[in-house]
Amino acid sequence: MRLAFMGTPDFAVPSLAELIASGHEVAAVYSQPPKPRGRGQKLTPSPVHAFAETMGLPVFTPESMKAADAIETFRSLEVDAACVVAYGQILKREVLDAPRLGCFNLHGSLLPRWRGAAPIQRAIMAGDRQIGVQIMRMTEGLDEGAILLSEVMDIRPDDTAATLSERMSHTGASLWPRALAAIERGGVEGTEQAGEPTYAKKITPAEARIDWTRPAAEVDAHIRGLSPFPGAWFEAPGPEGPVRIKALMSRVSLRGGGGAPGEVLDGDLRIATGDGVVRLLRVQRAGKAAQTPDEMLRGFALPTGTVLA
Repeated sequence: MRLAFMGTPDFAVPSLAELIASGHEVAAVYSQPPKPRGRGQKLTPSPVHAFAETMGLPVFTPESMKAADAIETFRSLEVDAACVVAYGQILKREVLDAPRLGCFNLHGSLLPRWRGAAPIQRAIMAGDRQIGVQIMRMTEGLDEGAILLSEVMDIRPDDTAATLSERMSHTGASLWPRALAAIERGGVEGTEQAGEPTYAKKITPAEARIDWTRPAAEVDAHIRGLSPFPGAWFEAPGPEGPVRIKALMSRVSLRGGGGAPGEVLDGDLRIATGDGVVRLLRVQRAGKAAQTPDEMLRGFALPTGTVLA
């Protein structure tokens, strides 16, 4: 099939690689425009953009797919189908109708649960035990299309957004050859979504702050769901005022509790919560690399009894 691929982050790269390996003709790759990154704020292409260029594929990075010229360029490709994975732009009806067989999206949840931008983070943060990857036919509604193919996956107790996303990206990529074969044969109708939808809104910086008054299981899920980005954070007292620290990995501690919420209980960075104790396993001070608690405490003291905010 002659395809257009639309995707931006690392999560989408295995899908593009799978489509190429399956022998499909990828006529064009669409990705979000390069963004300034690093200390020099150098314009850097997205992971999908960079991978597509290494494969010799033409890449388009329109600021908006709603613009008339972007829509006309897309139409001129005359593709059989468009495969979309975390592209990051809303597609208008004119774009959805342009491919001969339609546009199809790989989404990282069990729809209609967690429609929207941050399904993997939200699923971990909510304490979900399972998640899935699904290919659906795209409509103008937000993640509302009929489901063509699904794979259910367990969320492990030690999963972070990064580890779960990595596993899901490869499992999801493996669905494309089967889905496209069925689409080409006209042998797939799709199953309409059923049940009450929930929405995975973007994570705000304020929301990422840890609330130590919550139960330990919820604090742990909050930390893992936001790791590594944007990173759940708290403030600790420093010699020149409060210091922001990210918690990148944690575990609910089975050792005894005690202490007020946010209180440091020992040198292992076991922290009291509203109900139970969380042990921090990986942390990162502002402007520093990620560290183990031992590494951080050698240069930044958090004595027993310190209360984190």
